[in-house]
Amino acid sequence: MAEKIKSKFNSAKERLKKFNIEMKSQMKTAIMAAFGFLIALVWKDVITGFVDNISKRAPVQGQLVSAFIVTIISVLGIMLITKILTTKEELEKK
Repeated sequence: MAEKIKSKFNSAKERLKKFNIEMKSQMKTAIMAAFGFLIALVWKDVITGFVDNISKRAPVQGQLVSAFIVTIISVLGIMLITKILTTKEELEKK
């Protein structure tokens, strides 16, 4: 009987540990997203001005060129951040 209780206690303890790890991971993701949104807001005017300047010279008008340039910059940024912030545990899961 005591072994059964001890086994359940250890199982609950292990699940709590996994929950804490997942909670930290999700909090990290949410905080990174919040900072990313803040950075995007700060740089929005700078990027818009730059892209507007380029699109004035382009044969295709502004919004298409803007969308293309911002998409390329964003994808490169996401790839870089993902590579930098990937932990050993996340690599082991794959």
